[in-house]
Amino acid sequence: MVNYTEYALAVLAFTSGTSAFSIGPNVNVKSTSTSTIRSSALSMSSVLDAPVRSPESAERVAEVRDRFKAAARDAAAAKGCASPDQTDEWWRTPEDQTNREVTEDRPLRVIITGGGVAGLVTAAACHAKGMKVAIFEQASQYAPYGGPIQIQSNALRALERINKDVYDEIRKAGTVTADRVSGLKIGYKKGVFMNLGRQYEKGDWLVKFDTLQPALRAGLPATVVVDRPVIQQILINNGIPDGTVRIKSRIKNYEELGQGDGLKINLEDGTTAYADVLVGADGIWSSVRRQMHGLDQAADGVAASGAAGGALTEGEARKMTKDNVLMAAGANRRFSGFTCYAALSEHRASNIEEVSYQILLGKDKYFVSTDGGGERQQWFALIREPAGGVDLEATPDNPNPKLRRLLEEFNNEEPGDQNGDVWDDFAHELFRATKEEDIKRRDLYDGAPLLAQGWNKGQVAICGDAAHPMMPNLGQGGCQATEDGYRLAEELSTVKHTKDIEGALSTYYKKRIPRTTIIQIMAQLGSDLLVDFDKMMTIPLVGPFFLTMTQLSMPFILAFLYTPEF
Repeated sequence: MVNYTEYALAVLAFTSGTSAFSIGPNVNVKSTSTSTIRSSALSMSSVLDAPVRSPESAERVAEVRDRFKAAARDAAAAKGCASPDQTDEWWRTPEDQTNREVTEDRPLRVIITGGGVAGLVTAAACHAKGMKVAIFEQASQYAPYGGPIQIQSNALRALERINKDVYDEIRKAGTVTADRVSGLKIGYKKGVFMNLGRQYEKGDWLVKFDTLQPALRAGLPATVVVDRPVIQQILINNGIPDGTVRIKSRIKNYEELGQGDGLKINLEDGTTAYADVLVGADGIWSSVRRQMHGLDQAADGVAASGAAGGALTEGEARKMTKDNVLMAAGANRRFSGFTCYAALSEHRASNIEEVSYQILLGKDKYFVSTDGGGERQQWFALIREPAGGVDLEATPDNPNPKLRRLLEEFNNEEPGDQNGDVWDDFAHELFRATKEEDIKRRDLYDGAPLLAQGWNKGQVAICGDAAHPMMPNLGQGGCQATEDGYRLAEELSTVKHTKDIEGALSTYYKKRIPRTTIIQIMAQLGSDLLVDFDKMMTIPLVGPFFLTMTQLSMPFILAFLYTPEF
């Protein structure tokens, strides 16, 4: 999902003073020093200029839309992936000397499970350091789920360090969203207690945020929004060798052969693979994490996001919704309390030249929209309700059950929604520009930081959603996965002998866990509090004070997210 930085940070100003995070008696990792950030910013200040918004031309609109369609076709056709008939891959046979020195001629052999953003970036980063890499993706059709996502400033810096060609292509394909207004709005007419304060009208701005200047001060490029299939194809074409990704390859289990001796990896189709390092980038229901942490067999399943979710039929998505309820308990994952409807509308929004991102707040629900580039709007409707719910099946009398529900939940005409609230027109504008079949529904899950369990064991590590699933409130899920891939490759590149792999993976975890823990907590807390945000506005003095503190704290919190060092 796309950038949610603005609103979750609004309820998390207290984290802005965090300078160090203690993990336990043996680990205390200090955050990047202010002087380092300042020097990095100064070194880049003459290179980066603030983007200036100009309306998208017809040519640019066609370019963005056509590139998305072409990338989606390439993904569905498994372009760049290994042929199913190929039998000569390096991972099919073990090294003749597994416990060995690592040299340019005998580099580390790394297998990555999961072909989403986390897996592809990790593979690109490891390949850039001279390692042999392979990606095992369980999907039978390589089709990413979801519309455009934000590649925020910190993730862009990681990509630039990994592979300049990938970075350049991402920025070329992307649409800048930091050049217009972003922030929180009240979704419906809202008074205050005993009329002791301001009367809010539907669509009134509560808080506006500037996400551009904090990035530029840190010497980072402005955030861009890019379609998932486009990101995937850029990484496949520019970041890794042809044939690195093998689809229809689900890991059954793995066996450690001894310190420095690598691993034997068994796939469900009976294939055996050998590697020095195994990286689980296989999503929130990670099979690698299940074995690493000794979780229940029911904890292992197919995620509805990443590389595979886009290939799901409506029936498969319904079944997954039910399965996820059971998997969550076995995997120690948390249901967020929200179900999320999402779609990408080919529609030029009425406020596109003034607003790039906005949230309409309501009672137990909220509506989010962002510029998707190419005169398209990516929108999300989050509603608080129990897990496992599904929509009615389409009938002749009700051919569009999802749209019908959403139009009622965010009703912009009297008598309003079930709470009697009449909503701002903007949500309806996007709903009515969307086809029923383009709307996807998913329950949202996250998890507690893995402080006790860790991200590594032996010659195995996890990254991305497998390591730190988070609510989409900060738009940092994919961005933190990108930072993971960069840091993991950096630490593995220091390995001179295979017996040193465990130490390198441990260092990777220790360097990453402080930052991702803070961001996970921020995202979770923001999600939990956001639907009660409007209630705060009813309290005299408290509401205005809260909004003022939110506005003042934003630069500090964004400085934490948009750091050039990770």
